[in-house]
Amino acid sequence: MKVIAAFLLAKLGGNESPTKDDLKNIFESVGAEFDETKIDLLFSLVKDHDVTELIAVGREKMGALSSGGAAVAMVAGAGGNAPSASEPVAESKKVEEEKEESDDGEGMMSLFD
Repeated sequence: MKVIAAFLLAKLGGNESPTKDDLKNIFESVGAEFDETKIDLLFSLVKDHDVTELIAVGREKMGALSSGGAAVAMVAGAGGNAPSASEPVAESKKVEEEKEESDDGEGMMSLFD
């Protein structure tokens, strides 16, 4: 994840064609470990592809995945004794808010492992 983030950061910074050295400079600037095998893998995968097109394809694939939200709400609303679709959503929001309040920020660091 760190490699992808550094690559995209370089692109956002205006570098249309980041190199290994560019990513190495980004890693060194924040004191992160530079894993050359992961960087080689990234460059081999994005070679000859436009990053914005890769992101668009990835979004389409993610959109095709079902998280169960709408289907579950429809099934729950279909039964006579089932709670309304808004009740489970409100309850899940409370659980998420409680979880966010207890988060001290360390959970976000796992995104960069």
